[in-house]
Amino acid sequence: MAAEQFQRSDFNWQIQQFFRRVGEWIELRFPQVQPPNLPNAPNWWFPSWWLEAGFWVLVSLAVAWLGFQIYLWVRAYLNRNQAEIAKFFDRTASQPEKERTIAGWVKSAQEFQQQGNYREASRALYMAMLQRLNETKLIAIDKSRTDREYSRLVQLLPQAESYQMLLETHELLCFSDTPISAEMFDRVQRAYGNIERATVDMAKMA
Repeated sequence: MAAEQFQRSDFNWQIQQFFRRVGEWIELRFPQVQPPNLPNAPNWWFPSWWLEAGFWVLVSLAVAWLGFQIYLWVRAYLNRNQAEIAKFFDRTASQPEKERTIAGWVKSAQEFQQQGNYREASRALYMAMLQRLNETKLIAIDKSRTDREYSRLVQLLPQAESYQMLLETHELLCFSDTPISAEMFDRVQRAYGNIERATVDMAKMA
């Protein structure tokens, strides 16, 4: 009972101190203004469990909002990544079949490189990599797969770091407007060359 009375008195005392300090601040900042007589704070008291419940309600709402934002971001990431892959296949749907081979993508990369369009050149080598995985029967092309899924699948392949380089660059192309420099494209080109040599060596050993 004494503890309960102390909580009530302590809460009321803090409110009274707040009103008193507001009045003192007004007198110091605006001496010409006479603050009105501030009444003593009423004998307000709320059970402590109200405050605790309110706190946890706010925490729960904040966590739910954050979780929803993460869900929206992940869904947008997956949809956009899949759409980028599908768009590249659809873009060449009207071309002859031979233009969608590995050689066709590499040729496109070279043409874009000559134009100074390193973003599209990098994209073309990415598609050549996927086509090579498909034609060598290492990993079948699936439009529903994301770069993260491909990243897990290539971990045990020779030149796994080169695959990762191309996949990470493609993610950059999908989710950023960062320009691709000639130096960056050179790294992509070297990575693709490593992949090409590794798959040729595997074919010779088979």
